[in-house]
Amino acid sequence: MAAKEVVDAVTMKRALTRITYEIIERNRGIDNLVLVGIKTRGIYIAQRIAERLKQLEGVEVPVGELDITLYRDDKKTEDDPEIHSSDIPTAIDGKEVILIDDVLFTGRTIRAALDAIMDIGRPKRISLAVLVDRGHRELPIRADFVGKNIPTALSEEIIVEMEESDGSDRIMINKEND
Repeated sequence: MAAKEVVDAVTMKRALTRITYEIIERNRGIDNLVLVGIKTRGIYIAQRIAERLKQLEGVEVPVGELDITLYRDDKKTEDDPEIHSSDIPTAIDGKEVILIDDVLFTGRTIRAALDAIMDIGRPKRISLAVLVDRGHRELPIRADFVGKNIPTALSEEIIVEMEESDGSDRIMINKEND
């Protein structure tokens, strides 16, 4: 497989800034907002958006971490899956929750995240922000906020690298050699 960089660090930062502005505009402020990042890179994206919201609006938006391992319907191979804890630092009942993930593909991760959120509380509304939408949905799920649309073949893989876990910010497509 040959990986090709399609988004560099500067472009990724611009995409996250654009998402941040769209969140402010669509929510008419951020007072009732809670960001919930889906482990692992969704958490880093949520933290970056929260930091940008603080810079722009002067308000600290709570950021939660969501582990969806037990809610997956497409990962049933392990008898004892490794469970990480979810940590949402505020009640979400009646709040505007924005689920955040790195890549939207089939929609199954988001479906699992919706189930997990509903077990935690009853938000007023749930929106979805993703850094990359690559297409190929299997479920009727779409993102409200998208950093980049990157059409892919089913045989390709999107790889998001983030400074916090990978040492650099970039997005690559991994293409299989025929």
